Amino acid sequence: MLLNLLNAPRRLLALVALGCVALLAFGLYLQHVVGLEPCPMCIVQRYALVLVAVVSGLTALTPKRPLLLAGAGLLVLLSGFGAFVAARQSFLQWYPPEIVSCGRDFYGMIETFPLKRAIPMIFKGSGDCSAVDWTFLGGSIANWSFVCFAVIGLMALTLGIRLARQR
Repeated sequence: MLLNLLNAPRRLLALVALGCVALLAFGLYLQHVVGLEPCPMCIVQRYALVLVAVVSGLTALTPKRPLLLAGAGLLVLLSGFGAFVAARQSFLQWYPPEIVSCGRDFYGMIETFPLKRAIPMIFKGSGDCSAVDWTFLGGSIANWSFVCFAVIGLMALTLGIRLARQR
């Protein structure tokens, strides 16, 4: 089935966009219905997922091969960034810092500190980022987020390679 989708790149990109929207909806469900508050790294992963959804959705609208190739390349970069943040959070969950502090929330960091100082603080994580509040099949939200970003990145890379080889 994946090979069939790789032969129809616009369908694959539309499916990626739809999957991202579903993941974002699930994250909002966990936040607003279940009551899980997202940490700063979770918020950054959400933004990465929104960007992946927008890029894949817009790229799915074009039939032009150069634009499909550029979109696939951008998806590799965006999903790589999302996977990096998710991997960092997973690391913090597996090896929590010795001094656990709740730290500031994402918006508090952005409002209080200049962006140059806020971004390193986000990636440093906090006590909230190392907490595992929900699991599925033994994996935390950060673990599953990494898997999703990695799968999207590999699909985009495969799609990009196939498009580059076509004449």
